Amino acid sequence: MLDKRVADCVAALQGLEDGATVLVSGFGDAGVPFGLVAAILELEARDLTIASNNAGTGERGLAALLAAGRVRRVICSYPRSRGSHVFDELYQTGRIELELVPQGTLCERMRCAGAGLGGFYSPVSVGTELANGKEVREIDGRSYVLETPLAGDFALIGARQADRWGNLTYGKSARNFGPVMATAAQVVAVEVREFVELGTLDPECVVTPGAFVDRVVVAGAGS
Repeated sequence: MLDKRVADCVAALQGLEDGATVLVSGFGDAGVPFGLVAAILELEARDLTIASNNAGTGERGLAALLAAGRVRRVICSYPRSRGSHVFDELYQTGRIELELVPQGTLCERMRCAGAGLGGFYSPVSVGTELANGKEVREIDGRSYVLETPLAGDFALIGARQADRWGNLTYGKSARNFGPVMATAAQVVAVEVREFVELGTLDPECVVTPGAFVDRVVVAGAGS
């Protein structure tokens, strides 16, 4: 019987190793899989690269992971936001690396990884420091920068509902990067608000099919 449910968040992260690239969903606090992120602290994985929209705020979630010294590099669009003091201190003292990526470019790089594409040319960042070291090509009289795919070893995603096959629905803005991240990682671990029985989800409302999901845990499950 196909059943992708696991007992807790730590079980959902089995196989996460040092140096892994981890895609983490979320826009501010919306859609962040806080339980899965916290479970990394119970594992031994270090020197992680985290790709997310933000670099964490306050004391929990990604901020707690950064404060614990588990992250070597952050790839994100908004490293500084209200309450992002942990990242600020680490970056200003040279204890963490940052790759700044415009939000649309971040999403499209992950989509390319999921679609098996070799990258895409974008006019965003032309003539700025973000284009340094990248190929620039002129197409129809306009300059474009080559952006390469961004794939993850793991994707940690927050969703609203799942059945045991891993079919997912999302709640409004909490959807954000989850669907594209689910296509771009070797292992996809999902934290949901609730499990539902097979056949309960309207197929028209399933945003991420279970084919893209490896493990699912309900929010609040012991870690």
